[in-house]
Amino acid sequence: MSLTVKAYAKINLWLDITGRRGDGYHTLNTVMRRVDLYDDITVTPTENDTVTIHCDDPAVPCDERNIVYKAWKLFRGLYGSPFGADIDIRKHIPLEAGLGGSSTDGAAVLLALNELAGKPFSHDTLTAVSVKLGADVPFCMTGGTAVCRAIGEEIQPISCADLAVVIVKPDFSCSTAAAYAAYDKAPRPEKAGFAEYANNIAASADAAAAGLYNVFEELYDDPRIADIRRELLSAGALGACMSGSGSAVFGIFPTLPDAQNALGKIVCKTKFAVNAL
Repeated sequence: MSLTVKAYAKINLWLDITGRRGDGYHTLNTVMRRVDLYDDITVTPTENDTVTIHCDDPAVPCDERNIVYKAWKLFRGLYGSPFGADIDIRKHIPLEAGLGGSSTDGAAVLLALNELAGKPFSHDTLTAVSVKLGADVPFCMTGGTAVCRAIGEEIQPISCADLAVVIVKPDFSCSTAAAYAAYDKAPRPEKAGFAEYANNIAASADAAAAGLYNVFEELYDDPRIADIRRELLSAGALGACMSGSGSAVFGIFPTLPDAQNALGKIVCKTKFAVNAL
């Protein structure tokens, strides 16, 4: 029996670095929101105790470097008995975009394996261990809208207004490692207003758009990102911001038809009009 699941992307409505732990991990204040852009992943149990990965995007490694392999290995260790799998990934979330494309694939596979095994573990148990795969994985296990703190594993679901979003992925990527290195050389104070913003976004799309913030925009100081943000605003966005460590930039629009109409005004080839979920 095979199981096909959707691995949803995320955007960061707020993202700030609040410090660095002794183990080298950076702590964050972030508000994440799931959006209706997803990879399709099919998991098929096999008789052997190995995993085979296939992907329609040749840029995605299909070996132990893939988070999907790591998710299978994590589940197999928890399960304690042989559990082979054949995993097929159909990519729709752009790579190196700050949209959680890798993290959400890992989360989806962890949940699918548990389902196929008869749900031996609770959702809370899997979410707690999923941080071993990456800081965004616990949120991708949960979805919705959430305040996430520490390295991402402290999750507090919150309410947020309905959002229509245009996501733009330019033909370049951003170096997360370089941005964190820039922060380490010159740490900046925690940005004020995080709790207030998280409380206000339930009111309206305008409230969510008004307070968008991403510290990486300041750390990169890349004029190309600023150009995309201005382009989204000119196309009618209520607010625009980079997601995650980039390079994707999103804009919040009054309605989904407004977002869809804006697509024709945006130069970049890779762009999506979606609802936040």
